Amino acid sequence: LINGSAGIAVGMATNIPPHNLTEVMDGLLALLETPTMSVHDLVKIIPGPDFPTYGAIHGTMGIQQAYHTGKGVIQIRAKADIEVGKNDREKIIITEIPYQVNKAKLIERIAELVHEKELEGISDIRDESSREGIRVVIDVKRGENASVLLNRLYKQTQMQTSFGIIFLSIYNGQPRVMNLKEMLDCFIEHRREVIIRRTTYELKKAKERAHILEGLKIAVENIDAIVELVKKAEGPQQAKDQLMERYTLSAIQAQAILDMRLQRLTGLERDKIIADYQAIMAEIHRLEGILGSEEKIRTIIRDEFTLIRTEYGDVRRTEIIAQADELQVEDLIANEEVIVTITHKGYLKRMALDTYRSQKRGGKGVKGADLEEDFYTSIFTAETHDTLMVFTDKGTVFTIRVYQIPEGQRTSKGRNVVNLLSIPNGEKVQQIITVPKEREGKFLVISTEHGVIKRSELNEYNHVKASGIKAIKVVDGDAVNAVRVTDGKKDILLCSDGGKTIRFNEEDARAMGRVSQGVKGMALEEGEKVIGMEILEPGVEILTVTERGYGKRSEESEYRSQSRGGKGILAMKLTDKTGNIVSIKPVTERDDLMIITDKGQVIRTKISGISLLGRNTQGVRLINVKPDEKVISIEKIIDPEEEVEAIVEAGESPETKH
Repeated sequence: LINGSAGIAVGMATNIPPHNLTEVMDGLLALLETPTMSVHDLVKIIPGPDFPTYGAIHGTMGIQQAYHTGKGVIQIRAKADIEVGKNDREKIIITEIPYQVNKAKLIERIAELVHEKELEGISDIRDESSREGIRVVIDVKRGENASVLLNRLYKQTQMQTSFGIIFLSIYNGQPRVMNLKEMLDCFIEHRREVIIRRTTYELKKAKERAHILEGLKIAVENIDAIVELVKKAEGPQQAKDQLMERYTLSAIQAQAILDMRLQRLTGLERDKIIADYQAIMAEIHRLEGILGSEEKIRTIIRDEFTLIRTEYGDVRRTEIIAQADELQVEDLIANEEVIVTITHKGYLKRMALDTYRSQKRGGKGVKGADLEEDFYTSIFTAETHDTLMVFTDKGTVFTIRVYQIPEGQRTSKGRNVVNLLSIPNGEKVQQIITVPKEREGKFLVISTEHGVIKRSELNEYNHVKASGIKAIKVVDGDAVNAVRVTDGKKDILLCSDGGKTIRFNEEDARAMGRVSQGVKGMALEEGEKVIGMEILEPGVEILTVTERGYGKRSEESEYRSQSRGGKGILAMKLTDKTGNIVSIKPVTERDDLMIITDKGQVIRTKISGISLLGRNTQGVRLINVKPDEKVISIEKIIDPEEEVEAIVEAGESPETKH
């Protein structure tokens, strides 16, 4: 990565651009500290290649693609400035050229284009380069636009070149295209192997040295007897054999004693032998400690990386410039919480969260949009930068960013969803949810009116086409009525319009593939249908609302867990005065409630103002509705300030609730 590499083999090639040493070392150090770092996080530390010839990389899409997939194409441009000289004549001054571009050939090519009259407006070209750096001066004819000419130079010459990145490497004897994280991981593993081999070699040498010093130590401790033994021996071999026999020495130790100089017998030298022996034993202990501890090996790797960065690191040479068409729209939009509504006829809009003022329970509400024969079917909150998953009643799913939804006022209708998404004929939008930023370990739970429940991994929906994909197989007469995201360990609550609920753990419904049909979640009576599904958290309260505007809160503990597929238990006492249940929600006292009727009446009230009653009760009036009017949708809205304060106290990260 730092030096770059290029090579061609049979049917494959590698082309790795050079990178900045300081940035790569910073990336390695960060990866050592956090091995689970993603490529996205690493790109913040290593923003792109760094060429020794300076220049500028225009556009980041190629870099992102290369770092995430191992392949990508980047555009490198020469650095050129426009100066105004005498008589107001402009000059183009080239001070940096793209990587692997020959300056002489570049000038020659420009001259050819001028001679062939393909590049008009240039009066002279001069190479004024020196040991201070490159300086190519292009004189522009009077009346010509230097900026236009410069753009033509980029297009027609090597002042702009493409560099195809291929991170192909040999890993464990096999060619493999790696992403940025995989390459850095491989290098860290390589350094680990080098340190282990180096330490093993040093330990072997230290033990060999300790073995000899151990013999010399024995010799100096018994020097007089050993000298006498050597003097009486007939030859070197006999002396060696007698030393080995009398003092239990190895052949190497005995030979070292015989090879010892007389000066080693002085007092200081004898002390030095003992000190050397103690030092080598300490070194052996240190080396064995390294081999026995992964943390010590990682510390050595970290220290070596830090030393390399300190001694050889330098500043970035190549500038990275994001192209205008690559600027993300969300960069220009504030990330704020908004209300998104959808009507029965499919009109979408987003509004500021404070559009509706909070009112007391039982009020008449404020007038919403003039919907004529249309009415609201859904309302939820999200952040403008969030991605939404849009599910139809027939199980098709689409994705859209919140900021792509037109902004409207309380009295405006919005824009029809068919103008934003390719909704198939005969299908209508049933559920819109925000997509978690981290999808790993998350599940999508879908319920239908016939009591079917389906659970699948959220990663199954990573790549949603513009024309949508199937999220669940829906049989004739059935329809999707709710979709939720879970962590795989939650309790699911299903509620029917006949006033029954069933609660069971989501693991009772095994994870299935994306296009499967699902399993039975609730057994229904004739003419009964499931009107909602919610994911329960411990300690929440269950809000139940009927079509005639009655509602109540009940303790979550009153809804006992059962086996999936049963008929459930009573959720609310229903009468002609209350009408059927239209919605259930898990709520807390700090939530606000939004209630919408089929006539466009909207009321916002605090959950704390709704009575906490038993499960088998009728509830209290939440909103006054006319005889021909019905409640068709409710949604809880959490106060942003209170929610963030509560989350901070709990030590969690704020996230969108809907």
